[in-house]
Amino acid sequence: MKHMSLRVPVFTFLLVTFVVSCGKSNNNVPPIVDTAGNKEVSFTSNDATSAYNNFNKYLYNTNAKLYYRASDKSGIAAIWTQAIYFDMAMNAYKRTNDPQYKQLIEDLYQGNYAQYAGYNWRNDVSWFIWDDMMWWIIALSRAYEVTGDQKYLDHAKAGFDFVWNGDASINRIGSYDAATGGMEWAWKQRGKTACINYPTVIGAMTLYNITKDEAYATKAIGVYNWARTNLFNATTGAVADNKVDNNPADWTVHTYNQASCIGAAVMLYKKTGDAKYLNDAVLAADFTKNKMSDADGILPFEGGEEQGVYNAILAQYMIRLIEDGGKTDYLAWLRKNINYAYAKRSSSTGLMGKDYKTTPPAGVAVSAYDACSIPALMQVVPPEK
Repeated sequence: MKHMSLRVPVFTFLLVTFVVSCGKSNNNVPPIVDTAGNKEVSFTSNDATSAYNNFNKYLYNTNAKLYYRASDKSGIAAIWTQAIYFDMAMNAYKRTNDPQYKQLIEDLYQGNYAQYAGYNWRNDVSWFIWDDMMWWIIALSRAYEVTGDQKYLDHAKAGFDFVWNGDASINRIGSYDAATGGMEWAWKQRGKTACINYPTVIGAMTLYNITKDEAYATKAIGVYNWARTNLFNATTGAVADNKVDNNPADWTVHTYNQASCIGAAVMLYKKTGDAKYLNDAVLAADFTKNKMSDADGILPFEGGEEQGVYNAILAQYMIRLIEDGGKTDYLAWLRKNINYAYAKRSSSTGLMGKDYKTTPPAGVAVSAYDACSIPALMQVVPPEK
């Protein structure tokens, strides 16, 4: 599950411990060397394909068309993370134009359709947390952008409307708080989290880019403004995890919250041309790079089970800052992380864990959450030429 402070029945925010080296500088970091002391080897496009294919070989259930929880074929990965794996398939297809990945997009759609009530957002057995829905709304919107298949857009539009407004006929109050602004995290418990607010901006702006309906952009700007006021440190670039009612914000930081803030800001910058949004994105990225990463510039990881997927989300939105924001200087940092982790891949499976400095132990199952982040980065970050 996502960080447990937001998954317990009562909204008690627990201290989550994870590896963060606050305040460490990434200047003049030493080069990465392999075990023989050789100079860092840069990954290639073929490596990116190999890493993604290994991820699918060991973690994709071809019968259910879903991802396993782990490489021992146990369980099913969490509903919201299946959306991130769906994103990975789209990025692999965009990178390679390989028809097998286009087919995988359709297969994953069908597998998740069967598993999760046909994307019936009103089914509160499958869909009861707003951010789970929003990750899927974003991914389905992107699937329309990639394939042009109308069914993806229809699901995404219906989902966004339901998250925003709810449905009085089934006593579901929507996520948007019209009185004070911002988005609630789950319909049965209060708390406005970064993981629903910034993804809502991304979902709205993706739908705006498709439909050119200004209502989506207006919603995006309103939610972003609330989040910036309540969840963003405009001095450091840190993104708070959540804020409940009038209580102080919880300033526990996670890379996926930094990521969605970056993505939201860049999308608004791209529409408006207003540099204030780009400046926010750079602040959030710099905090992730310079404060959350270690002295070598290697991204942090967290101990909870689902947290390994966080850097896969970072991949999705750092590349938007690089390409749409023109901030190509971040490429060297992301490539270093990829190279470091890829050098530590398992010799038997090619899988990588969420600790990029450690090879997964032989004979021990690797979580889909942990194994996804480097293949995700490799699909969007171009190799060094």
